Amino acid sequence: MTGRYWESTLPGAGRRAPRADTVSDAAVRSLNGVWRFRLAPTAAGTGDDFFATEFDDTDWDAMRVPSHWVLEEFTPLAGGPARRMLGTEEGPLYTNTAYPIPLDPPHVSTENPTGDYRLVFDVPDDFGAAVLRFQGVDSCAKVWLNGEELGWSTGSRLPFEFDAPVRAGRNVLAVRVHRWSAGTYLEDQDMWWLPGIFRDVELLARPAGAIDDHFVHADYDPVSGVGTLRVDASIDAVVEVPELGISMPTGQTVAVPVEPWSADSPRLYRGTLRAAGESVELAIGFRRVEIVDGVFVVNGSPLTFRGVNRHEHHPDTGRALDRETMIQDIVMMKRANIDSVRTSHYPPHPAFLRLCDEYGLWVVLEVDLETHGFIYEGWEHNPPALPEWREAIMDRLHRTVERDKNHPSIVVWSLANESMSGDGFTEMRRWLAERDPSRVVLYERDPSYRDSDFYSLMYPSLELLESIGRREEPRGGKLSMHGMVFDGPDEPLPAGVTEAEEERRRGLPFLLVEYAHAMGNGPGGLQDYWRVLRSYDRLCGGFVWEWIDHGINAVDAEGRAFILQSEDIDYEPRGGRFSLDGLVLSDRTPKPALAELAKAHEVIDIEVGERVRIANERHTADTSDLRFRWSVEADGRSVADGLLDVPTTARGERVEIAIPDAAASALRATDAVLTVEATLAAESLWAPEGYVIAWAQKIAAPVEDAVRRTGNPAGATSRDGDVIRVGEASFDAATGRLIELGDLQIDGPWIDLYRAPTENDRGQGDNNNLAAVWHATGLHRLLHRVDDVGLDGERLVARGRTAPRTHPHGVTWTMTWVPDGDGVRLETSVDFVGPWADTPYKHRDIWVPRVGLRFALPAAADRVAWFGRGPEETYVDSVQGARVGRFARTIDSVQTPYPIPQENGNHTQTRWLDVSGEEMATLHVDGDPFDFTARRWTSEQLEQARRPSDLVAGDRVWLNVDHRQQGIGSASVGPALPEQYRVPREHTVWSVRLSTPS
Repeated sequence: MTGRYWESTLPGAGRRAPRADTVSDAAVRSLNGVWRFRLAPTAAGTGDDFFATEFDDTDWDAMRVPSHWVLEEFTPLAGGPARRMLGTEEGPLYTNTAYPIPLDPPHVSTENPTGDYRLVFDVPDDFGAAVLRFQGVDSCAKVWLNGEELGWSTGSRLPFEFDAPVRAGRNVLAVRVHRWSAGTYLEDQDMWWLPGIFRDVELLARPAGAIDDHFVHADYDPVSGVGTLRVDASIDAVVEVPELGISMPTGQTVAVPVEPWSADSPRLYRGTLRAAGESVELAIGFRRVEIVDGVFVVNGSPLTFRGVNRHEHHPDTGRALDRETMIQDIVMMKRANIDSVRTSHYPPHPAFLRLCDEYGLWVVLEVDLETHGFIYEGWEHNPPALPEWREAIMDRLHRTVERDKNHPSIVVWSLANESMSGDGFTEMRRWLAERDPSRVVLYERDPSYRDSDFYSLMYPSLELLESIGRREEPRGGKLSMHGMVFDGPDEPLPAGVTEAEEERRRGLPFLLVEYAHAMGNGPGGLQDYWRVLRSYDRLCGGFVWEWIDHGINAVDAEGRAFILQSEDIDYEPRGGRFSLDGLVLSDRTPKPALAELAKAHEVIDIEVGERVRIANERHTADTSDLRFRWSVEADGRSVADGLLDVPTTARGERVEIAIPDAAASALRATDAVLTVEATLAAESLWAPEGYVIAWAQKIAAPVEDAVRRTGNPAGATSRDGDVIRVGEASFDAATGRLIELGDLQIDGPWIDLYRAPTENDRGQGDNNNLAAVWHATGLHRLLHRVDDVGLDGERLVARGRTAPRTHPHGVTWTMTWVPDGDGVRLETSVDFVGPWADTPYKHRDIWVPRVGLRFALPAAADRVAWFGRGPEETYVDSVQGARVGRFARTIDSVQTPYPIPQENGNHTQTRWLDVSGEEMATLHVDGDPFDFTARRWTSEQLEQARRPSDLVAGDRVWLNVDHRQQGIGSASVGPALPEQYRVPREHTVWSVRLSTPS
């Protein structure tokens, strides 16, 4: 085994055949721990002596295994003390589609950082024959044991094993790991490039009579309720499942009544596979996966995935995850009504799949394969299309399927991600049909879908998704960065696609493999997607992109913690901020979007109107495990509550319940809200008793507060020099701005049309880049002109114009103030003037991110209380996951700490708001339902900040009281923001009332 093996299109050499992952009673010696490590600049490593048993490695670095060396301290190539190399080419690198090496397959550059690892370990005298297993090494590893070369392997997220001639006593294991290899061309998977031995290393005893491999076949007949079990094994063994009364030899089939496995009822039957030399644990789930008349069906019922795409990530350890972190992910998912995972874009650690079996998650398991970067040469040498890569591609499939074939949670095999097309996929599909016909197969990117059981696209518009549900989607289309796009209803078929293949595709179920790009603040529109997904049996759900931000914990030169992302690295190419696109932050703090997704995913649908309507949309389970309760809050207090008597409701059924009299009576109070919840009746593996899985509300009409409505006192409006008084308010006579309200010092308002762009406002490149249009047309630097300030009876009327430099578009506005009891009422009228659409210069269409009012308050303001949606941020297209009620928070806590500063902290449908602080009068705002934000910096300062640590509190608190702010959408990768969530550029009038109650 000599030569440049790291540039070979072969997958490896010297390895054992792939086999099922097992938990057994055979002895296991973990080799995790502290190894010795040295980084070298080329594939030659530290030389040819490092694997010798007596090699002196005392001056090498200590390196944790499992880990990625780029996230650890090590001696850099230039020498000096061991340290982390974050932010440099020797640290972690992130690209989205571009390869970080020249596109010259299968070759890599001479500059190829290579880590040499050594471990000295002891083996007991009676350990016997052994196998050495690596669960994951990135990207290519060669292995020596006691000076003897065992072989090499690629396929970073897949296990490989060698027969291990260990000795009793001292043994020396040496591993050479290359950062770049031919395997790199198959792993362009929109993630950090993180080399190293990052999963477990184990020495497995293989006694005589051990079970090398086994395959559990557990079918379920949904008509009869009978499960059929057969277990095949590499040697004769006995299958024992005590709960089912089964004791039979391998290869034999038995049929017994069983409960099926599903994500909402993950029924496992525990057993053992026993041979002379080893016993293997069995966790058997009976289920049947089919496509029936173009509908994806499991256990006889259509299945709708409520899923997320999940990369493995931890902000300190990268893809080296411990079991506790995996459990944390699954518990958070289950609590957010997520029932499925696409393992983007590789098989996860095997422990994760065991947990999916146990906790209940459907799994779409993806092969460790993506060649997206070949888009830069027009896919000319795409490996799946070339015979010289066939063995490597099939090896990745074999190792995936053989390792994970016994998991009932896996219902779909995904051949690859974004790797165009080629005969390699046809061979993969052919092998799967023979090896495992019990599951269906997905491949999204080939426009013929000849090797897929699903039609699938990424990031379609709602209109396109609905047409697909009706099986009326356009024909033809062309391939883009993220799949097929359509310019018209009847285009020519893509090259190589036949009419027969097009007809077959139209009969396939549709799987939304990626949608709702969760980058920064977002995604919006989840409820709209789920309105469509619920409406058509052809649509079998979707997977949000993605579960977690891939940020890395780092510290800047001033000692301030921050989240490292691609733009912080002195390296090209860089993938921008696209590593920060999860529903949870890198430390697994949920973003507000997770609550919105949980609401969209609810499988117990509750409506509260004149009666309570409850529908069970679960796949399998009835509602016997749930308890329904109601409560009424009024004036910020719980005033009534009780249990709702709901009969057990089977899957697919619905019931209606009368609203209890006590609830109806309590709804007559101020700010009253009736909430009905479905909760767990008992503790589950993933949540405590009482955990809320679904809810709905009925909001009482507002009750007028007569106390403060004292009428307009005589002589309430007056002028004294430079100050005009209107009731309790004082105004600057020149500008018409409010300067004092009662005892509160205040300034403003100014017409506000801008927000700090979200990642979705920036679009993808030039596509849907609203922020670029805003900057090009000066929306971020508006100037204000006051044309007239005067009294009209008891009213103060100010008129003016707000507009950017250079351009002719703007808004004219009128603010009319009148005394109103203990406060003042402001009516604001705005008209859009000039060319906001199809501008004379470059024909731009300028969407307006907000129409509202900006006030400046004293820095002493530090608390907000409100009645409306909350407590987390809401926007017009991401509001249903937030309850209506009375909430109170500090101003600092209503900021969402996105690692890239951007618009955040908005609250929609607000009925009233109080802003208060020590030694300052409280500002009370009410009126037409409005949006508000309160923060210690302006939108302009928020936009200019590179990191949260750049945001420094000033001498004011900035309060926005807005008529409307545009939605969030998911245009960072996806369609443009739908029209209904934009701000209309039309004559707009709204009214709010301000006071400082004692």
